[in-house]
Amino acid sequence: MVEDADYILDIGSNRIMPDSKEESSSNSQAKGRKYICVQFDCCNVYNRIYKNRQGTAYEGYCPRCGKKVKVRIGPDGVDTRFFRAR
Repeated sequence: MVEDADYILDIGSNRIMPDSKEESSSNSQAKGRKYICVQFDCCNVYNRIYKNRQGTAYEGYCPRCGKKVKVRIGPDGVDTRFFRAR
């Protein structure tokens, strides 16, 4: 077998190495995205949901059934980062 980088998988580390500087900068931007934690009672699973582009709400889906959840951001917000979707 030819030792080509496309065929080598290093499972010793859990990091994805970016191929270019552009990919590296997009990874660092995603790392700083704001999110809240949601427990979906429909399927008894947990998922993060992220702030939308407009900055008006956190929006996401149940990872199993696809139920949509939207948490609006208002001036009288709360400090809580964990929520339950029923």
